[in-house]
Amino acid sequence: MREEKQIQLIADGDENALRSLIERYYPEILRYCQWHAPNISYAEDAAQESFLKAIHYVRRNSFRGNFRAFLYQIARNTCLDMKKSSWNSLTYIEDIENEPLASSNAMDEIERREVIHSALLTMTEEEQELVHLRFDSNLKLREIAAILNLPVRTVQSRLRKALKELEPHLKGV
Repeated sequence: MREEKQIQLIADGDENALRSLIERYYPEILRYCQWHAPNISYAEDAAQESFLKAIHYVRRNSFRGNFRAFLYQIARNTCLDMKKSSWNSLTYIEDIENEPLASSNAMDEIERREVIHSALLTMTEEEQELVHLRFDSNLKLREIAAILNLPVRTVQSRLRKALKELEPHLKGV
């Protein structure tokens, strides 16, 4: 079903259309919130809050445009708001339980991710977010521009700059 039709059905109160849309986008929004959040519990809260806000906008018929970018924009704002107000560095037991078990392939992947993570930490938060949105969330430049409320050319040039900064850190990864 086309997304525009699905959005209209949700606005009209169709629970199946709503469930389908949530199932489609929840995993990637949760991953995005995990990038912002200090632990999985906060990420889940932020993702759920993001969907509640998006559904509210859709049901008020105040949504127009690319729903995926719109949802990411809501998730970003929700995460930033939650970061300001309530996130701290507490670790929950479910976060420890979800850590990967050690194996040679898992260890190689952990090491590779650690190198990438360390390289990303040399960048500004804005640059980190650009890289995450483009390569982890696989968003198009115009979607990222809509999420960050920037012109596409600005996103393109900032992403290019960020990748140039990353390049020396990632040699051999």
